Amino acid sequence: MKLWGGRFKKSESKLMEDFNSSLSFDRQLYREDIEGSMVHVKMLAKCNILSSEESKAILSGLESILKDIEEGKLEVEGDYEDIHSFVEINLIERIGQVAKKLHTARSRNDQVALDFRLYAKRKALEVVENIEYLQDIIENLGDKNNVIMPGYTHLQRAQVVTFKHHIMAYYHMFKRDRERILNAICIMDESPLGCCALAGTTYDIDRNFTARELGFKKPVDNFLDGVSDRDYVIELISDFSIIMMHLSRLSEELILWSSKEFNFIQIDDEFSTGSSIMPQKKNPDAAELIRGKTGRVYGSLVSLLTTMKGIPLAYNKDMQEDKEQLFNSLDTVLSCLKIMSGMLSTLKVNEKNTFNAVKRGFLNATEAADYLVNKGMAFRDAHKVIGEIVLYCEDKNRAIEDLSLDELKKFSSLFEEDVYDFIDYKNTINRGIKRNLK
Repeated sequence: MKLWGGRFKKSESKLMEDFNSSLSFDRQLYREDIEGSMVHVKMLAKCNILSSEESKAILSGLESILKDIEEGKLEVEGDYEDIHSFVEINLIERIGQVAKKLHTARSRNDQVALDFRLYAKRKALEVVENIEYLQDIIENLGDKNNVIMPGYTHLQRAQVVTFKHHIMAYYHMFKRDRERILNAICIMDESPLGCCALAGTTYDIDRNFTARELGFKKPVDNFLDGVSDRDYVIELISDFSIIMMHLSRLSEELILWSSKEFNFIQIDDEFSTGSSIMPQKKNPDAAELIRGKTGRVYGSLVSLLTTMKGIPLAYNKDMQEDKEQLFNSLDTVLSCLKIMSGMLSTLKVNEKNTFNAVKRGFLNATEAADYLVNKGMAFRDAHKVIGEIVLYCEDKNRAIEDLSLDELKKFSSLFEEDVYDFIDYKNTINRGIKRNLK
């Protein structure tokens, strides 16, 4: 049974039927579809478009369908065009012809727009929760490992920082991600129910009632825009792409740090794998998979932007392509956030190795130059002097702080005994903390 077909002389070909069907993926919207229909029925009864008896029968039938799906008694599958036809046809089978009144003053256009907004809003909040959980883990990891390590530019050792300061940079990245998603939710928080196909309905319906009941702040202002707007999907996938970019950057750091060349961290066995031929290997596969899956989300964003770029108002069937892109992106970003949380919660930091890397990297060179500036030397001259000292240290395989005062004075008479306190790594960090190094 189709929900349409009265004006057709021939039936749809099996090839077209399969090509047109979306039940295989939009079945994820069953809860939103039923909840939206129930509120729609309540509104129809409130506006005296349905009788009280009709409303009760339809609501009871919808509740029974939802209950059976949730309990596994009814599988969302079969020869149906989409989740809307699945629900309505099952409703007709349960309560009879009165079920056909469910679709009064509604189109599948505003129905799917409503379902997808409800779903996107609910799942976006789930992403926010997972970001907040990851932030808590990052903050805890930083507090437990406030140890000295090199900070890098160009992947070259640059200045001394702490592991806490470094990992907290990602905390702030994810803070922005959280705010972006909450902003997207705020923008999308309008109900399209009542727009019908594109131009509303002749029935005297109450769109404010349905918007309130469904948890939206207001109905959409324009019917054509209401049924054809997928900006919120594009915005969410864009936000997910930025999250994945941040997760990928963090993954790359973990991959580098876990290598023997760095040996700054140990990734727990739970989030590592081995080699089938090399028994010594411990591979950071969790981080590598996150880095790799980032491309999936980028692809969904470009795909949906491409789909939407040439569509005239209002609804067109091209827009059926929106769902799989959001579903795939959501699944990917949620799984990656969970894996990263697990990986960081079990991470071990090798304090001895991070400190040794600081000593080998001349990471107090800038402070040594600042010391000479404080003694009256121009910075460009100080920069040159310290550069010469670094060359000398590299030749002697020593650190700046290991040179005697006599050796330092060969480069500048401005050096005094207090230079050692000034270029001490911990003192450098403490001065940074005073400058709000968090």
